[in-house]
Amino acid sequence: MEDSSWVRRMFEEGEELKRQHGEGNVFDFSLGNPEMEPPSSLKRELKALADHPITGMHRYMPNSGYSQTRSAIATFLKEETGLPFEEKHLVMTVGAAGGLNVALKALLDEGEEVIVPSPYFAEFKFYIDNAGGRMRLVETHADFSLNLNALEKAIGKKTKVVLINTPNNPTGVVYGGDAFERLGTLLKEKSQEIGKTIHLITDEAYRRIIYDQIKLPIAFHYYPHTLRVTSHSKDLALPGERIGYVAVSPQCEDLDELMSALVFANRTLGFVNAPALMQRLVASLQRNSVDIREYEDKRDLLYDSLVSFGYEVVKPKGAFYIFPKAPIEDDLAFVKDLQSRRILTVPGRGFGKPGYFRIAYCVEKKVIEGALPGFREIALKYGLKQS
Repeated sequence: MEDSSWVRRMFEEGEELKRQHGEGNVFDFSLGNPEMEPPSSLKRELKALADHPITGMHRYMPNSGYSQTRSAIATFLKEETGLPFEEKHLVMTVGAAGGLNVALKALLDEGEEVIVPSPYFAEFKFYIDNAGGRMRLVETHADFSLNLNALEKAIGKKTKVVLINTPNNPTGVVYGGDAFERLGTLLKEKSQEIGKTIHLITDEAYRRIIYDQIKLPIAFHYYPHTLRVTSHSKDLALPGERIGYVAVSPQCEDLDELMSALVFANRTLGFVNAPALMQRLVASLQRNSVDIREYEDKRDLLYDSLVSFGYEVVKPKGAFYIFPKAPIEDDLAFVKDLQSRRILTVPGRGFGKPGYFRIAYCVEKKVIEGALPGFREIALKYGLKQS
């Protein structure tokens, strides 16, 4: 429990500050909880279902999800990837978190290792532990790009999964096609060397939130034993509705056994199935999204301001997080200093990277604008060079 989420801890401290000073006087960047509303297309679909309910629409369905929903997503994936996706390659899940737990439970035997690049989403550790596995962290480069040499050294006899999160939480970094190509080659070689298949899980909960007109590489193209776990929490602004899916590459050699294990885990972990109403809604919305330009504008405002105040920061290419370096070694002390200006962030130690701090900018623009003077004051206090 003491190792549990720093994100939630900071969020709860923020709630107390809001009670003391009023919500409008606290600048809360602690939780990746989008303030955007779902797109109008989703609202139309929801109204249509409410006005014209389908008989049995709230009943149980196959544990893998509605056939028509999985078929719709498979059609989208087939167009996106050029691979022969069918509904049998998909399991609808209770968000990406549920999907990751299902995938890890399906794949891991007791004591097997999951390699995770750091910094990482803190809940990964607990998801892996839930499945009886062990997390093995590997450092990334200074710009948070994948360090393939470090990853190669970490692979051993107990390695079963490499878990990649792109766009990344907490850094906003997007891993490029070259990195995936090298990773795919490495995993093929190492699987052969250790005599068992290493699976690649890509956590792509932010895959639609991409900036600067870059394209997110399709991991399925680089390695056959790939599982994509994603969610509509961010792209359709539905975090509280808990709807996502696991898609397994049609090229995966142990496909039938793996799909059976995923369905079994979905049931026995207690999820049973993904929410029925949400499955019906997202089936026709695979090409829809919130307005990403709003996030990009907020990214630019925050990044440009922090750089001008003297902070060291890698410019995010996706998601809605930025991960600056703290001007002192003790990131927790620095975060507490920001709190004195009623600015709520999360210490980097919560993501396996002390000395940094995370800002979640999925907030109203006025929150960012209101916090900038405080960020500047703290920068001046620590002698950061203004530009």
